[in-house]
Amino acid sequence: MTDADLPTDFDPEAPFLADDSQLERLNGADLYFELTGPEDAPVLVYLHGGPGYNSVSFRTLIGDRLEHYRVIYLDMRGSGRSGPLSETERGDETLDIDTLVDDLEALRDHLGLERLTPLGHGFGALVALEYGRRFPGRTARVIVVNPWVHFPDLALTLLAEASHMRGVELTDPADEVRANTPEGEYPAFGEARLEAAFGLVNARDLLNALQFQDATSRMRLEYADAESQLLGGGEVQQALVNQGLWSFEYTPFLMEQKRPVWVIAGTADRTSYPEQVQWVEDLTQADVTLLLAGHYPWLDDEDGFVEALDRAMGE
Repeated sequence: MTDADLPTDFDPEAPFLADDSQLERLNGADLYFELTGPEDAPVLVYLHGGPGYNSVSFRTLIGDRLEHYRVIYLDMRGSGRSGPLSETERGDETLDIDTLVDDLEALRDHLGLERLTPLGHGFGALVALEYGRRFPGRTARVIVVNPWVHFPDLALTLLAEASHMRGVELTDPADEVRANTPEGEYPAFGEARLEAAFGLVNARDLLNALQFQDATSRMRLEYADAESQLLGGGEVQQALVNQGLWSFEYTPFLMEQKRPVWVIAGTADRTSYPEQVQWVEDLTQADVTLLLAGHYPWLDDEDGFVEALDRAMGE
């Protein structure tokens, strides 16, 4: 890929040239965030995926189309330009969704915001949805993009694709794990599925096959990531795994959601569509917009993504 393949307004240095960034000690962690847009505009807080990714590429690739909102680009605890988990009060061995939600509430309080709209992408959708469930009075609405909400099902999707790529029959270890799990303990078949999937195909190649519509989209994101020099996130991923991430089924909590939910989904993102999207649609009565796009829909259909976001925001 060459610079000629990039949009003419692509500026990978933009996130670092602004004077709107802050690093604050909130809820026992050093959290990095950037503030953009008019102070009197509706507030969006972007919650990246990964887990352990960052907000740089989203701002770099689509931020100039969101200038009519007050957008807060947050690098979640232990991720991106926020402080490492080892320097938080909780330490780096475990991390859970409740803590990430508490971080967002601490940020809202620090900024003196009355209400906000969490915009969660992939794994970040969990944080957005749980914030709306726990703090409905502080949440205008919840918007999720290609959400992940049922991790044992996601692990099975990964295993099925890995089996297909290697040309072998799909063998789900779930029954064997259940049979060998002592009574009273939870059978960790999500973890077993994931281990089997990554035993067949390495994680990067597997996710690339499932998430991107074409090679051009993948290379655009990789270019932005390389320029940011913020690759990583293993510490955050491991902390969440220690807490049982791949056994986690958020679906029962979806039925307790008290705020309106909008879903923006790329039909080429097979990690989320259709199964994960269907969970959210069925259990929250969410409004769903489907785009011909992958896991990062602003890469494939920028206009469609912005239009869907504006509809969700009532613009």
